[in-house]
Formats: sequence, structure tokens, C-alpha cells
Amino acid sequence: MTGATMRAWRVEALTEPPTLALREVARPEPDAQQYLVRVEASGLAFGDTLLVRGRYQIKPPLPFTPGSEVVGTIVGGPGGAEGSLPVGTRIASSCQQGGMAEYALVPARHAVALPPGLPAGAALALRSNFPTSLYALREVARLQPGETALVHAAAGGVGSAAVSLARWLGARVIATAGGPEKVAAVQALGADEVIDYRQADWVDQVKRLAPQGVDVVFDPVGGEVGVQSLRCLAYRARYLVVGFASGTLTALPANRLLLHNATAHGVLWGEVRQRDLPLAQRLTHEVMQAHAQGQLPLLPGHAHAFADAPAALQALHTRHSVGKLWLALANAG
Repeated sequence: MTGATMRAWRVEALTEPPTLALREVARPEPDAQQYLVRVEASGLAFGDTLLVRGRYQIKPPLPFTPGSEVVGTIVGGPGGAEGSLPVGTRIASSCQQGGMAEYALVPARHAVALPPGLPAGAALALRSNFPTSLYALREVARLQPGETALVHAAAGGVGSAAVSLARWLGARVIATAGGPEKVAAVQALGADEVIDYRQADWVDQVKRLAPQGVDVVFDPVGGEVGVQSLRCLAYRARYLVVGFASGTLTALPANRLLLHNATAHGVLWGEVRQRDLPLAQRLTHEVMQAHAQGQLPLLPGHAHAFADAPAALQALHTRHSVGKLWLALANAG
């Protein structure tokens, strides 16, 4: 494929607000550990909104193409290698940036072959959001049936997955979301109680619903939401640091952890995939199987046209989105 080109969104300078340019660039060539994928859908995550601003912990050299997860069809790669997937296989995978393009390189070890008929949005959520949340809730927090979980940003991709999974694990779920539309969406997803965290008394509402405190806090928001969450802890509670969608790191008041004999745990799914691939594969297979059996409902997400990438990222950054977001490309199939 030498000499072939493709369209890709490029970050050529770090600006605020971010600036993305749609360019014609060289199509990448896979090495012996990669597949070249014709992209059908490029998943969007909150980290992408920080990356294009230069505010993420990873800072690729300029210029770069953002996008860390894709659904697509293998068109090239390590053909014939042991365990490799054949050309024509539809897969979901993480990628080391480059997903917001017509073609992307993905690590062969992270590609997951998809069952027939699975929609792109569901495939992206089940490949990234759901394993992240299952790892956090069950493997790290050891959430037990009958315990109470407080899930923040429950209308987002990873938060909505946490609501479904916590219910699946037998826990009671108190969820928070911003605004009436998001509250209604999370109620429909099956949360036991939903609170609008834009209300000044949201902590008091949690305390009224859980007078003894919550056993697990699932927090992708951080900042002041994280700080105030520690006022809601039960004895031996577990606080999960999943992300910082607020844009501010959480200055954890350690005295509250001390008072409740509680613990705080960081959750970085990408690191799990790198360090414990068998575990990552097992959790991914488990959530896909459970969803196929009708046990894990998904919050409907939203597809944006490939040409609308900047607007899609802005919607995610300003929290004007519900569920998983992705870019849909015309070259699917």
C-alpha cells in the first residue's frame, strides 16, 4: 500500500480552544505486531478532549492524529502469524493514537473479533468502557451483592457501564448525573436512585439514601466532586479514582479515609491491558458474553459524522452528551 493516502484529523498546534485540521496524509504501514484497519467507527473518550489541548499525561509529538479506539475491518497486517486474525475480520481495538482517520494501526494483541451484527457503538463500549468498569468494581473494589455503590457521571460512557455492571453484580446503585435529560437516561438504565449533582445538596441527598454511607465510590469526575464524595463513605469503603472529567485533580482529604478505615484506588485500564493481557481479554470476553445474553443494558450513545469531529469533541468536553460518542466513517464495510 505504499503511496496510498487517507483522510485524517490532525492536531498541528496545541491551542485553546483546540484546533483540528482535516488533512490528506500517507496511509500507515503495519509492522509485524500490528493490523491495518479500515475504520468504521472511531470512539471518543474524555481523554481525547485533553490530548488535543496538550493537557493529557501523554503528549504525542506534533503533528498527530488523535483517537485511541476503533471499530473496523482488517485490511493488512501479520498474516499467517500464530493466532493472527485474517484479513476481512471485523474487530474492535485500542490504538496508540491515530484512530480519527480512515485507516488506523492497532496492536494485534489488543484486537477483538466481533460477533456478526454487533453495532459499532455497542462494540466500542463493550471493548473499552465495560471492561474498565468491571475491572474497577469487581477486581479492585471487590464490590459485593447487597453493597451500595455511588456512581458519578452515570450518563457518560464509563459511568453508564458502571451502573449496568454494579446492578449485574447485585449491588444497590446510587448514581449522579448532570441535568434532567441525563437523570432520566440513567433512571431508564436501571439505577436504584439518581441525583442531579448540579444541585448544591447532592451530598446530603446521598447521605439520606445511604445513612450508613456507601461502600464503593466510582468517580470519573474528580475535582470537588471527588473531595465531597469522601463525606459519603461507609466503614471500610473503597474510593475509585477513574478519571478527572472535571479537568481538576482530586485533592483527597486523607483524614476522611482514616476516619472510615477506607481506601483509595487508582484505575487505569490501559495499564492493565499492557501488564496483564490475559485478565484484560477475560474481562472483555465476559462483558461481551453477558451483553449478548441480555444481562448488560447499554445506554444508547450517539454517532457523529466524521466531518463533525471538532464539534463531537466539544460536546464531550462540555458534557453535552449522553452515553458513548463515536465518529462514523463512510468507508465502513
